[in-house]
Amino acid sequence: MSAHPLVADLVRTFKAQGRIVIVGASLAGLRAAEALRDEGFTGSLTLIGDEVHEPYDRPPLSKQVLKGWVPAGNTKLPRMRAIDADWRLGVAATGLDRDNREVLLANGEKVPYDRLLIATGVRSRAWFNPEEATLKGLYTLRTCDDAAELQAALKAKPNRVLIVGAGFIGSEMASVCRDLGLDVTVAERSSAPLVGPLGGVIGDIAAKMQRDAGVDLRTGVAVEALIGDDDGHVRQAQLSDGSLLDVDVVVASLGSVRNIEWLEGAELAAGFWGVACDAGCRAFDINGVVTDNIFVAGDIARAPHVLYEYEFMAIEHVDAAVLGAQTAAHNMVNLETGRRPHLPLPQFWSGQFGVNIKGVGVCSFGDEIVFTQGSVEDLRFAAAFGKNGRIVGAITFNHGKWLDYYAAMIERSAPFPPPPPGYDVPADAEPKSARFPDPREPTGIPDVVLTGHDPTSRGAEFRPKSPKK
Repeated sequence: MSAHPLVADLVRTFKAQGRIVIVGASLAGLRAAEALRDEGFTGSLTLIGDEVHEPYDRPPLSKQVLKGWVPAGNTKLPRMRAIDADWRLGVAATGLDRDNREVLLANGEKVPYDRLLIATGVRSRAWFNPEEATLKGLYTLRTCDDAAELQAALKAKPNRVLIVGAGFIGSEMASVCRDLGLDVTVAERSSAPLVGPLGGVIGDIAAKMQRDAGVDLRTGVAVEALIGDDDGHVRQAQLSDGSLLDVDVVVASLGSVRNIEWLEGAELAAGFWGVACDAGCRAFDINGVVTDNIFVAGDIARAPHVLYEYEFMAIEHVDAAVLGAQTAAHNMVNLETGRRPHLPLPQFWSGQFGVNIKGVGVCSFGDEIVFTQGSVEDLRFAAAFGKNGRIVGAITFNHGKWLDYYAAMIERSAPFPPPPPGYDVPADAEPKSARFPDPREPTGIPDVVLTGHDPTSRGAEFRPKSPKK
């Protein structure tokens, strides 16, 4: 049955007209802009980004770029189509005026919008001591400029590199250092590398990989201080176990911080977790009420996932950013009945110490693990994660061809432990605790308080931040 002509005209008008602003000119922002044009949007399109560079690919930065195989400036993302946009690069968004529908920029400009996409992503967590953070030889890795500086430092053959943090990026950088023949120490607060995303069972395997490759892996320790020489270059690191390391290069791989500061005062549900949105990528306001003209995509988006008990999740993977951007773009230019949900099944990969690690689902949602195929000793295996009797994630080491098999089971909420594949069954195929960290550690969650007494005046607001002492 065809739509009424008036309805069809309304849909075409809604798609084509208006001003759309995208804040964040990286992967999600670019793919959203392309999708908007594919969807038939012909109105004004503006992309705002705080970096001067055009959108580029980030995964190669910790691998091919650090090894010197690819220059940092040669990772520009391919353009899938012309987008006819007004690019505002090298200028950060500093505020959002929802009443007047304007994005405020650092240069004093105000950019009006009818619909807004927030895709400002994340940045590297800064070194905790501001004075030490100014030391030469201390690096982070997030941008292509970061990668270029760190690659030059590694090329200079430092005597020892210290990597603080053994997540995926920290572990990949440690692998690069060993490939370059550099002595490297990794300091990790947890009991093993990759414990946060993959748990202690896999973490123990990752720890053995690192030590077998010659990494000086220190677990259960923190870096308490960095000590510089008279020229302001880092020379030593004091660890919490009392040891003192001589180092020339320190890389802080302390996780990421979501770029939400510019949204302060906009009364959106924005905090350290990112910006909360529904499965259609529409942002929630501070009261938990969905907005009609503000959308969220990429690493900064936190949305409920139907496969994971509708828990709000921020999924920092490439495929989720692309699919979320495309879904947001579709929903920005379609009336409510034509909108669709963003229901990603996360997939991720990492290359380190000669091992190709691929995963699917949200492994950390589970509490049990079972090895389903292959050999742990040979670093060629598959393992499934489960919770409450169903499979929620899977990880493979040099066994990625089976990833689609496990993805299909996760999408069907198949039982855990999953049925054996019939061959290549490991010797130990019994479920066990995955040994994830206790999630109840204190965080810097901003306090939200309720105000008003009767239903018409009831509302939420963020408690004012107490001044730093």
